[in-house]
Amino acid sequence: MEWTLLTVLLGFLLDLILGDPRWLYHPVRAMGALISMMEKIIRCCLPKNKWGERAGGAILVLTVLFVSIGVPFFLLRLAYGIHVVCGIVLETFFCYQLLATKSLRDESMKVYAALEKENLPEARYAVSMIVGRDTNSLDEEGVTKAAVETIAENTADGVIAPLFYMMIGGAVGGFAYKAVNTMDSMVGYKNERYQCFGTVAAKLDDVANFIPARLAAVLMTAASFLLGMDGRNAWKIFCRDRYQHKSPNSAQTEAVMAGALDVELAGNAFYFGKLCEKPSIGDGLRRIEAEDIRRANRLLYGTAVLAVLVFGVLVSVLR
Repeated sequence: MEWTLLTVLLGFLLDLILGDPRWLYHPVRAMGALISMMEKIIRCCLPKNKWGERAGGAILVLTVLFVSIGVPFFLLRLAYGIHVVCGIVLETFFCYQLLATKSLRDESMKVYAALEKENLPEARYAVSMIVGRDTNSLDEEGVTKAAVETIAENTADGVIAPLFYMMIGGAVGGFAYKAVNTMDSMVGYKNERYQCFGTVAAKLDDVANFIPARLAAVLMTAASFLLGMDGRNAWKIFCRDRYQHKSPNSAQTEAVMAGALDVELAGNAFYFGKLCEKPSIGDGLRRIEAEDIRRANRLLYGTAVLAVLVFGVLVSVLR
């Protein structure tokens, strides 16, 4: 804990510089492999009824959390035991891997580049890599909206929430959050397979993101003022539309993004071939355009830098 602020700051800078190179194995992939393996084992051992599924989901959550917290905790204790510099280097590396600022920008800009070339199939493919909805039938506006929405949502999930938990508990706190978030993304669906099995993971993710999502929205609103965007409208739409989603957290930053850009987001979308009816977010003062992907990324970076500054000052004062 003594070196938490330093390692988080260094990790944040590394993320801005390096992003997530494909050759570097990512801990989330290891978590995903563990979740898939444990799901198969648990489903073979427990009855296939409502209570068996929910008990299995709870066992999955406990097991994945135990491993995801225990492994980095042990490695960091070992590294700091060898020498404080070894500990700082390893924890900085862990913090770097837990953030997704540059990778989110890079992946969304692939969508922008394809739209600029007027290559809609390529844009659909690029956006399919970062969203969970069906993209094959999206037009240019739909592709752009999907990219902007995922930037908004992942500003909270991929940047602000990990920063929040790392500032509290160092890299171990970040790993705990990432484990919860990864489980929700893999088993937290409300479909036939995961309706009961994913209940605990989904509820825990709602709890884990409750404070970070709202902090992210407030910070994003402040960043929109600082960057010369429509900060007044961002706050207005946030106050009005932040619960226009089945999740208590997902619409928090989407509402701010819609207001800051003066566009309309969300609305109906297809998931796994089924239409999901969702309310719209924002007033749509103008039509969304490809350039809004670049604007959304500016707001992502502004929010991330502001969060590091604010969290850093708060941690320093509290200590």
